[in-house]
Amino acid sequence: MDQKSDYQTQIDAEISDNVQNLEMDPYRLDYHLMPPVGLLNDPNGLIQFNGTYHVFFQWNPFETTHGKKAWGHYTSRDLINWTLEPAALVPDAWYDKNGCYSGSAIEHDGKMHLFYTGNVKDDEDRRSTYQCLAVSEDGIHFEKKGPVLHLPDGYTPHFRDPKVWKADGEWLMILGAQNEQGHGEAVVAASENLVDWDFIGPIAGSNINGLGDFGYMWECPDLFELDGRDILIVCPQGLEADGDKYHNLFQAGYFTGAFDSSMYTYSHGDFKELDRGFDFYAPQTFTDGSGRRILIAWMGITDDDEQDQPTISRNWIHGLTIPRVLEMKGDKVIQNPVPELRELRDERVSHAVMLNPETSFHAGIEPLSEICMDFKNDITDGFEMVLRNDVRVIYDGQRFIIERRKFSGEGREQRAFQLEQLANLRIFLDRSSVEIFVNGGEEVCTSRFFPEVDERNIELKARGAVQCDMTVWNLKQNTIDMYR
Repeated sequence: MDQKSDYQTQIDAEISDNVQNLEMDPYRLDYHLMPPVGLLNDPNGLIQFNGTYHVFFQWNPFETTHGKKAWGHYTSRDLINWTLEPAALVPDAWYDKNGCYSGSAIEHDGKMHLFYTGNVKDDEDRRSTYQCLAVSEDGIHFEKKGPVLHLPDGYTPHFRDPKVWKADGEWLMILGAQNEQGHGEAVVAASENLVDWDFIGPIAGSNINGLGDFGYMWECPDLFELDGRDILIVCPQGLEADGDKYHNLFQAGYFTGAFDSSMYTYSHGDFKELDRGFDFYAPQTFTDGSGRRILIAWMGITDDDEQDQPTISRNWIHGLTIPRVLEMKGDKVIQNPVPELRELRDERVSHAVMLNPETSFHAGIEPLSEICMDFKNDITDGFEMVLRNDVRVIYDGQRFIIERRKFSGEGREQRAFQLEQLANLRIFLDRSSVEIFVNGGEEVCTSRFFPEVDERNIELKARGAVQCDMTVWNLKQNTIDMYR
């Protein structure tokens, strides 16, 4: 039995041992992808290949801590029903022995090509990094081809997360990097054959294009065309909080601009956060067979609160967001849930809600729910919603605020952004997550939360007159075959 088979056998044993934990866990996610055991983080290699959607993910199947990562792998025909496949990449080669780190997937000549970062550490914990290739004919079994790009001069070993695409007949690779001056950059390389890569250099970054100091490392870059604009998604690390902005430990956002693929230059505007909640990082996009640009992100952030999450006691942690379709509205990226999720809708209840300072609205709500609210009047004096006695949503006529109880149970915390008018909300509740789409996806707030298990209440209050139509769907339990 080869080493990869040994590794998969160990994974299968861990999954089998954790089945009962998942079945007993009231916080296990239902229609979101989560690990069957261990720790999940970045989504990787998003692609639709031969009609099947593939979502790979960073995975430590043996611990609920960040460590030596493999590529976990889910497949689906419809973005609703998912199957856990064998691990696609495991850290078993000299160039990735300390982790098969994040990357991307493309189809070429009928084969799936995975590009990823091989992480290596020596006995003194010094890091080396390699950009690597693996190829598959069926999208399930992969043959590693080894490194295709080594660390260029002028950069630290924090050089990773290759995203590959084709432009004007040439293959391009964008990576997150830290230069030797300690500044984060998005850099590109080019290839004619996917094997031999020429390093070009930075197209954006801290102290580039007039941006100024903007973080010590840029992770998980993604450059793509959307409705005639070139969008650069990136995750800068090291930003200081600025008013309501940048309050998570690390940020995830985008620039809108124009990429010149012949000159390898990118002109862009200001950085905008993609999500205003507590738990959103490492987003990646892909184009499916119908031409939709779809985004999935890690519903978490590496921070000091991870080990306070109660799922640790059940030997798993973290999940991925629901898939979202991207569109442009002016210079702003709009995110909305993929329409396929409507297939999860089951029982429906509608409410005509009329609030004033002397009244409130209460109703029961299931842990798996979709809530749609359309406001009939301008809210100038304030509106508040409480979900399962934990998450509070507040709009005061100028700012939108989301608040939750801290994972430690000690105190509460908030995130906020400016909002001129609140027109509608679409909210997806899973057993321990909430995704709030504001004004048709102009803003999104993604957060994990861990309410009391039996708590089912939704409460609405107002400081002035508020009228809204509210529709609540109970969502069907999903089909995720996690025990293959």
